[in-house]
Amino acid sequence: MPGFTLFPTAETMVSVFPSPLQRRHPPPTEAYWIASISDKAHGLSEEAKREIEKASALAQKKAGKIEMYSPKFYAACTLGGLLACGVTHTAVTPLDLVKCRRQVDAKLYKTNFQAWSMIGRAEGIRGIFTGWSPTFFGYCAQGAVKYGGYEYFKKLYTDLAGPEYASKYKTGIYLAGSASAEFLADIALCPFEAIKVRMQTTIPAAYSSTFKGLSTVISSEGVSGLYKGIVPLWGRQIPYTMMKFASFETIVEAIYNYLPNQKSEYGKGVQTAVSFGGGYIAGILCAVVSHPADVMVSKLNQERKAGESAGQATGRIYKEIGFRGLWNGLPVRIVMIGTLTGLQWLIYDSFKIFVGLPTTGGGSEEKKKSV
Repeated sequence: MPGFTLFPTAETMVSVFPSPLQRRHPPPTEAYWIASISDKAHGLSEEAKREIEKASALAQKKAGKIEMYSPKFYAACTLGGLLACGVTHTAVTPLDLVKCRRQVDAKLYKTNFQAWSMIGRAEGIRGIFTGWSPTFFGYCAQGAVKYGGYEYFKKLYTDLAGPEYASKYKTGIYLAGSASAEFLADIALCPFEAIKVRMQTTIPAAYSSTFKGLSTVISSEGVSGLYKGIVPLWGRQIPYTMMKFASFETIVEAIYNYLPNQKSEYGKGVQTAVSFGGGYIAGILCAVVSHPADVMVSKLNQERKAGESAGQATGRIYKEIGFRGLWNGLPVRIVMIGTLTGLQWLIYDSFKIFVGLPTTGGGSEEKKKSV
């Protein structure tokens, strides 16, 4: 056969097995397509940014200027908190599901990936998101009260303390404001948290839906059945929220004080990046502080006996699991809460920017600009 060779030519070998240099520098046609896709992505990003800015301007025009600490201000913060907590907690439902089940039975799964694999095979994708509905409703309510309440109580305690003491004891004001807000927020959260935990820690899930669960518990145990875990929930959430807000405010202030310019001189991108970074670090601290109470909430909602007080049930469960058992699932929770808290502050402060408000926290006003 003319032109036929048993072995491939040098040109064929080079085209099939390019050298490292060729791989680093793609041919002109390939480079053109890569550049074209990159340009299109950048164009879409810029277009999306313009659309968001248009929507923001329209929203601000319709709502009018929002004065700080006005009813409109607190309404905006409440809505921002609803979005921040409802969206993020629902998104991490698969992590929360595994965390709750491993807290109740540490031997159930060896790793998170094994857990998701087993749940997926047995129950499908829907099973991996068991509990998403009470999570969404509960944390929308909790986030609204928590963030809106924090802004309200922080202003209230600042005014009560006066300028001098407010500046001197600002961390105390952050702690008191966040504790007050969380106390109320947990009253809104607790019924949904009870349904979520029961759905996630029973196989198959105890209830087919959030409202089916609520009606079942109320009919069999009364409204008090939804509040079995309120005391340990306060024990988990109040320290968590105090750490979340006080450490976030402190970390953000430290970041802006470290940066060379005033906060107001930085654009939206930098400010929201600071919010995410500060929130992520704060979230890690929150996870450690509140984890023992989180384990106890899961245990109480599953194992508390009829007629048993919260104190009696807590003592009995502690004897069964010991101090070490209070830390079951901590690594998972650190990842979950760190990411969760960072994203919550990112969403919350992005929403505040969207409606024309400044982001939360900042550096000292007296900071001198570097020359």
